[in-house]
Amino acid sequence: MKNMMKRFFVLSSLFVLWGGFISSPVETFAAKETENITDTKLRVMSFNLRYLNDFDPSPHTWEERRSTIRQVIRKEQPDIIGTQEAVYEQVKDVAADLPNYEWIGQGREGGNEGEFMSIFYNENRFTPLEYDHFWLSDTPDVVGSMSWGNTIPRMVTWVKFLDERSGEEFYFVNTHFDHMSEEAREKSAALISEKVKEFNQDLPVILTGDFNAGPDSEPYQILIEQGGFTDTWTAAETRINDGFGTFTGFEDATGGGADNRIDWILSKGNVITETSEIITYQKNGQYPSDHYPVMSDMIF
Repeated sequence: MKNMMKRFFVLSSLFVLWGGFISSPVETFAAKETENITDTKLRVMSFNLRYLNDFDPSPHTWEERRSTIRQVIRKEQPDIIGTQEAVYEQVKDVAADLPNYEWIGQGREGGNEGEFMSIFYNENRFTPLEYDHFWLSDTPDVVGSMSWGNTIPRMVTWVKFLDERSGEEFYFVNTHFDHMSEEAREKSAALISEKVKEFNQDLPVILTGDFNAGPDSEPYQILIEQGGFTDTWTAAETRINDGFGTFTGFEDATGGGADNRIDWILSKGNVITETSEIITYQKNGQYPSDHYPVMSDMIF
């Protein structure tokens, strides 16, 4: 009887030991799935904030719109925002209203002069590894330079980010094309297409901007065909406010319709877009800007 009990004890002990070393198929599969979770989920917004001036009528002055812009951004919680048109005073106001965001940018006329292509990012999640600016002209390294028929400088700000959450790196590029010269828009698209080829080609690229051109335009085709970009709007599994445009002029709630979708979020690389939205938020008839912000949820 004692021998039988002894053998039972030994077998039981071995069974417990084996149980510690041998996982069930479900546990093994779950462990492998956990190990493979390296995707980066990103919510990106492109937002033309409308430059500070003395002639926009109430309720569309900057001081009146500022709180509405804050509400939109806080409600949507984008991870990174490419903004256009804001001058230094506005950039500082937005930064003060969004304490969890840091920003990178420069005035298009040099230093703090002129409109910024500022990039706001969640400082608790992202670390900028590199950043720079270039101008949309024949001399892109010359601050404030102009070519191609535009009468004001146009520029690009870009940042290479590290996502501290996933350990992944990616590029974020922000711009504003000229509103008058078609030649400038086309050559700007070609220049950006060439410039992004200087980036690490293994990393995704996100491009935001007010392109002052619709989805049927030549600049759009250049960025898609020559630049290798994908429009996150057309690629999205779900689109919210499909059929809208993005320029309201403070009065057209449709944004001018689908042909007037002039604010884009483009992607390059291994990127999947889950949802894209034209955000049509208003408060008591007040638009946050004369452009609707655009937002995309993506994975890469």
